[in-house]
Amino acid sequence: MRRRPLALAVLATTALAVTACAPQESSDAGASGSSGGGSCAPADLDTVADDTLTIATDQPAYEPWMVDDDPTNGEGYESAVAYAVAEQLGYTEDQVEWTRVQFNTAISPGDKSFDFDINQFTINDERRQAVDFSSPYYTATQAVITTAGSAADGATSLADLQDLRLGAQVATTSLTVLTDVIDPTTDPVVFNTNDDAKLALQNGQVDAIVVDLPTAFFITSAELDDGVIVGQVADSGESGDQFGLLLAKDSPLTDCVSQAVDALEADGTLADLQDQWLSQAADAPVLN
Repeated sequence: MRRRPLALAVLATTALAVTACAPQESSDAGASGSSGGGSCAPADLDTVADDTLTIATDQPAYEPWMVDDDPTNGEGYESAVAYAVAEQLGYTEDQVEWTRVQFNTAISPGDKSFDFDINQFTINDERRQAVDFSSPYYTATQAVITTAGSAADGATSLADLQDLRLGAQVATTSLTVLTDVIDPTTDPVVFNTNDDAKLALQNGQVDAIVVDLPTAFFITSAELDDGVIVGQVADSGESGDQFGLLLAKDSPLTDCVSQAVDALEADGTLADLQDQWLSQAADAPVLN
């Protein structure tokens, strides 16, 4: 399998929306499993398949996180991060196996069919009751998007959005921010996927939807007719949403995977991949 060169112009984000991911130093940042203090070499890792690192993501997988809904090509920020983590652990590209797991299934308690899942999982205390997380590999805010001429087009504050019909994907930070921060006067519309949310927005069934900011730039520029970023939600968390690799609860791999992410942060690999796939190209107004 060959990684192809950069295939399309990458997306915008802002200094508010994206900050460098600090290496994780304690379990309160995400990791709670253990490698048992042993080696992190492939031969010593208790993976679901021998001599193989099985990585999961959802389907469809959206740009800029994956390109062409194909995690195996190494294109898109999360695909590139996944392969960088695999390499840091000592796996070749041929030793990486991808599987598809729905977002909601991945964050549920129980055994996992993967070694880690990469799918913009925000690290939080509630999820840590059921799963482990690695150190964060990215930090981002949430954003509100709409179409030109909609009731949400031209909104400059959260108050301007509260009486509108708003939606977000189930079990995501986007939905939490919609419910708790924007606090609409009517119940939000909940979708199984961002594709469903986008289609509802395009068809006028909702006035706006909430997604993370890099996804907002892609959807509005490449997938929606007359897509508009209303703005990013300033109060998306104290320092934005921290995305971590998701592992089974008390996975023997958690420490090793976190060490790999920390090494990629320390040597500048994560910053380089963010520059490549999530580069700054425009500003998004801030909604308070």
